[in-house]
Amino acid sequence: MKMIETEINGVFIIEPKVFGDARGYFFESWSESKLANAGVNCRFVQDNESKSSYGVLRGLHYQAAPYTQAKLVRVISGAVLDVAVDIRKNSPTFGQHVAVELSGENKRQLFIPRGFAHGFAVLSEEAIFAYKCDNIYMPSAERGIAFNDPVLNIDWRINPEKWNLSAKDTQHPSFAEIEPWEEK
Repeated sequence: MKMIETEINGVFIIEPKVFGDARGYFFESWSESKLANAGVNCRFVQDNESKSSYGVLRGLHYQAAPYTQAKLVRVISGAVLDVAVDIRKNSPTFGQHVAVELSGENKRQLFIPRGFAHGFAVLSEEAIFAYKCDNIYMPSAERGIAFNDPVLNIDWRINPEKWNLSAKDTQHPSFAEIEPWEEK
């Protein structure tokens, strides 16, 4: 498992070692000890999976304290542009984002620590997206940021005419209106 640091502290791209032959492939998608050796100490408590079609844009989501979540995300099939936005109040990269293409083919994963908003856009005809969370989902703690906030300036790599969002994801406040995350 190769851990690749991104331009934002704490966010890692993870490239697993894939063993493939004529029968298919095998790889270790998660190893607590290998992530711990890289400084990632999470106890994941929930796994989630979604299936979406081209143009679906989910996000930008996060949960308020005490239900903030770290996530380990990956794509089982298809391809997405995965985005993590730093909302940590005292971070030198506050308001910046990391955008990584994750696919069933490249098998890359993204580790997103607490203090980030997260979203993804489906780049393929269909995508199956899976992720681990280190805290439970709590509907009352659910928060979001406008996916198209001009301050964040995220290039979702999809023509805006093809965006497919839930009604909820079209109603999130701007980045300037959110309460930044502060570790307690």
